[in-house]
Amino acid sequence: LHMGKTMKEDLTVVAKYIKQLYPPEFNVFSIYAELYHNYFASQAKKNAEIHLEDKDIYLLLSWVHNFYPKEMRKDHTLAMELDKVKLGSLLPSSLSKELEKKYLDSEEVTVKTSLSRCLDKEIQRWKEDKEPEKLNGHFQSELLGIFVIQSIYSGQKRAEDISKAVGEELSRRLLKELPAFLRSYRDAFEDFKEKSKKHRYYKPILIANINNCWNFR
Repeated sequence: LHMGKTMKEDLTVVAKYIKQLYPPEFNVFSIYAELYHNYFASQAKKNAEIHLEDKDIYLLLSWVHNFYPKEMRKDHTLAMELDKVKLGSLLPSSLSKELEKKYLDSEEVTVKTSLSRCLDKEIQRWKEDKEPEKLNGHFQSELLGIFVIQSIYSGQKRAEDISKAVGEELSRRLLKELPAFLRSYRDAFEDFKEKSKKHRYYKPILIANINNCWNFR
């Protein structure tokens, strides 16, 4: 954050006040921009090559794909000058792809684990001597219907915030996980229907799960 803010503020000063003090052939803005970029890129590469936690990988990728190329260009004057220099990415393509794969693998496992835990909790609730919750006057499982959808949606949104390509790849992966989850859900529900007909709230639980189908659809 400090490097990004310093680079943006300093280059704005160069663009507005300093470059006019030199002949055009000196390319003063380009020299400043390239030196700042090279240092920033060296620090990013150094960080990318050490072991990073998942949240650090996400933050670094956000800088590479989003903050650095986009935030730097919000100032109109700076955007015009930077377009002439074409600084490129903060990380080499191969290293960026490696981090993207680590992030996608981790996010896929996180969502998959989250869905599995959610289903386990729901199955446990079926076994309790409690009536299902009501949502807008209808029996429904807020935990299962809403939580599952939010888990998938928030995972997709986080990935899209890095870049469109990363978002599309995670969406493709999660679209494989959702049917697998739904099959597990169906199997568990069928098992409950078969074995728990004497449950005190058997009928409300059936209704709640049937009502979940609309959300999943």
